Amino acid sequence: MQEKPFNPFIASIWRRLAETMLVEPERMAISSQQVVDNLQAMFGNIRGTTPFNTGISVLAAWVVLGGPVWHFAPRSFRVWRVQRRLQKTRVDLFQDMARIRGIVYAGYYGHWQAAEGPNPDQVAEENANRDNPVLGAIGYKLPHHRDRAGNPDDPAIAEFTGNDLPASAFVHPDAIPDEVEVVVIGSGAGGAVAAANLAAQGYEVLVIEAGPYLSSTQITTHEKWMSSSLFKDGAIQTTRDRDIIVFQGRTVGGSTVINNGICLRLEAEGETHPDANDVLATWAGLGAPIAEDALEQAYSRVEAVLGVHEIDRRLGRNNGTRLLAGWDAYQAGSSEPLDQRAISGWFRKNWGAKTEPNACISCGYCNTGCPYGRKRAMPESFLGRAVKADRPARILAEAEVAEIGWGPRDAQGRRVANAVKLVLPDHRGKTVRVTKGVVVAAGTIASSNILSASGIRGTGKDISLNIACPVPALMPDDVIAWDEDQMATFIDRGDFLIESHFQPPMSMSSLVPGWFDEHFRRMQHYNRLASAGVLFPADRRGTIKKGKLDFKLQEADLAVLRRALALLAKVHFAGGALEVYPALLHGDTLHAGMSDAEIDALLAARIREPDDVVLSSSHPHGGNAINADPAKGVVDLDQRVHGTANVLVCDASVMPSCIRVNAQLTTMAMADRVTFGRPVFG
Repeated sequence: MQEKPFNPFIASIWRRLAETMLVEPERMAISSQQVVDNLQAMFGNIRGTTPFNTGISVLAAWVVLGGPVWHFAPRSFRVWRVQRRLQKTRVDLFQDMARIRGIVYAGYYGHWQAAEGPNPDQVAEENANRDNPVLGAIGYKLPHHRDRAGNPDDPAIAEFTGNDLPASAFVHPDAIPDEVEVVVIGSGAGGAVAAANLAAQGYEVLVIEAGPYLSSTQITTHEKWMSSSLFKDGAIQTTRDRDIIVFQGRTVGGSTVINNGICLRLEAEGETHPDANDVLATWAGLGAPIAEDALEQAYSRVEAVLGVHEIDRRLGRNNGTRLLAGWDAYQAGSSEPLDQRAISGWFRKNWGAKTEPNACISCGYCNTGCPYGRKRAMPESFLGRAVKADRPARILAEAEVAEIGWGPRDAQGRRVANAVKLVLPDHRGKTVRVTKGVVVAAGTIASSNILSASGIRGTGKDISLNIACPVPALMPDDVIAWDEDQMATFIDRGDFLIESHFQPPMSMSSLVPGWFDEHFRRMQHYNRLASAGVLFPADRRGTIKKGKLDFKLQEADLAVLRRALALLAKVHFAGGALEVYPALLHGDTLHAGMSDAEIDALLAARIREPDDVVLSSSHPHGGNAINADPAKGVVDLDQRVHGTANVLVCDASVMPSCIRVNAQLTTMAMADRVTFGRPVFG
């Protein structure tokens, strides 16, 4: 039986919060106790201290709200108290506590009914939820219950397992080798590419990943379970001050498993705003000149492996096309030069075209792992190549690297890595000797921590984020945005991007702003919601402190955010929206008929600091920047750690400044640039 992380007292607080934050209990589709049971299951599947820390946060919020007085008061008093203490507060700590409501929403809209039998398949799980009361109340249909024609333009819902990794690729914890030639730390975008290239050169490669491996048959549409299984901290990891949610994959394949497959280059004709920052020029100015032709060649090699192509129009038929139509209407009436020169279009992605076996079937679950095996994430692409090389790479899952061990210095006085020290799930330690070299590719935060623990100085500085903020809108008629690719179309406006975006019910409930009955009303209109988000760069604002990301937005960043949210609201209205819901703490509603000046004024009044709005990022980069000067960067132009002979960094942490767009393709290309076709370790 699964352990319940919350004791009866904390569970009783969750139950009261559910009865307060949602709607009157008699109007709820499930009981408040079922909400608590769902949260127990979700947090019981999250490793580490997150469940304990969350329980402490709930207890603190309970005290702030009034403790027993609040707990046993009528709902009207409880709502009033929450409004005063959490919804309308200017106190930073109380604003942080207000985010608890998103967890309550997840417990309600993530409701899932267990299928019978020990190992139910995907169809059985979805059939067990055919009468799921929460999903039924908002009109949502699980993929297997949707009507499909079964042709290339409207493909049937079916699983594709042809790209799953074989069991032979994995090392059992009791059979970890004592010695290998190369250890690759991390199996995401950079680590997987490096592992494939090194294995192709004949190196003996061991890939070490902190998270588990879930094959396509193990990934399901059970949102609550997938979020807690595939994400670091169950998808509620934040910066140190809790202002920004940071989504990171913790699974074999890293964040490529839980992202939307978007493949954008730093710059591409017809894809990049002509006035956008020249990233390579910025890097060169910082002391990190990267040869454009070498990067272009790396992009081409990576795209060939992934089969990158512009997605089919069928995949954005509801929400994606609506964004582009709204943009066209808005742009036609704008005289702003950045608007007039903006680029709009359809994303390029890493799954098959509609004639291929792994063609996307638009289930809408990209962000909790593809439950039908359609994505060419790292397990289905570069890791697959690595474990099928003439000298196959092996993967050790669910093991964390504590630090790199060092041997005697070489003739040039450089440090030489000769081991990695592991911590296994049962807290056992294990040291693996290394005879050739180490590739660090655990992601911006983890790589910085590992290098710092290994005695490398200057790590974890100048970290950048592409920060996202959602803006749903209520349309006059059904949109059915959930029956398509989650992210299909984009607008590059130069200083920020706008991207179509929609989520299944549990995740969408945390993106739809609002409180109490108003949030409940908005979710009741789930089928009529269109949604998009803004993405803006926050350049070199972050530092790793005590293992966590400390990230401070500046007023200039907030000015871009206000401008971006206002423009997206106007695009929604140009597309026919009746109401627009920017992700404000207060939960304000913008109404059709509001003037541009009124929209601008409301957002200027509401957004004074980051806590006033829901912000997230899936693209941390920087922290171990490339620089020719050892005093200014952690790695050299070939991404080798300064002062070492055999340690490379091959993830997004090497990027010297913010790249403004989705980071996965550039992370892969940067790793390929320094590991393809060259004797990396002699």
